[in-house]
Amino acid sequence: MTSTPLSRSEAKDLTRRRLIKAALAILDEEGEAGLTTVKVAKAAGIAQSSFYVHFKDMQDLLRALAEEGGRRLRDSMREARRAAREAPGDLERHRDTFRIPLEASCRHPELLRIQLRARHDPSSSLRDFATESAAVYREHHAADLAALGYTADDEHDRRRLEMIADGINAATNALAIGHLEGRYPDLDEAADILVALSRGALRLLRSSSGRDHD
Repeated sequence: MTSTPLSRSEAKDLTRRRLIKAALAILDEEGEAGLTTVKVAKAAGIAQSSFYVHFKDMQDLLRALAEEGGRRLRDSMREARRAAREAPGDLERHRDTFRIPLEASCRHPELLRIQLRARHDPSSSLRDFATESAAVYREHHAADLAALGYTADDEHDRRRLEMIADGINAATNALAIGHLEGRYPDLDEAADILVALSRGALRLLRSSSGRDHD
């Protein structure tokens, strides 16, 4: 049986995905210093000149790597949080909402480091993207907390939910780096710490909301 030929747009999308996959493999093995257009094009099986049909430069490719990884992570986390909401007493489902981002961060450590550096480096071409990605994570997490019943009726409530989301994100990154450096070898233990931090913050939020409405 003969396969249907790819359309031009399908072929272009396939090549783009091959470049992203090749770049991620090189990044994991050699770090950012080993990432060049020559290596990426060769690993993807295309001519170097064809690289620029898909990406403006290497920074553009790095941005695409982060975007794809971020999208997949947000989808996975949203599904995990949905499952946790459906079974509030299931600790394992709740732990999954923290284990998933830890595992994702540790799967591609160099990409994590690039994004963390870019967010705090005014000269980085990826700074705006890294900042926007953090904002998207914060908004999604805060929206999930609101869906759990934590009030977000006014600016004060929304700000507190965002603070919790930012805090958990920062703690997740710190524990992921600690795991990569060998200080925290057990990711399940790290996930348990994030669960405890989250529950403590949410208890405080619920308690203060009750006082606010007395």
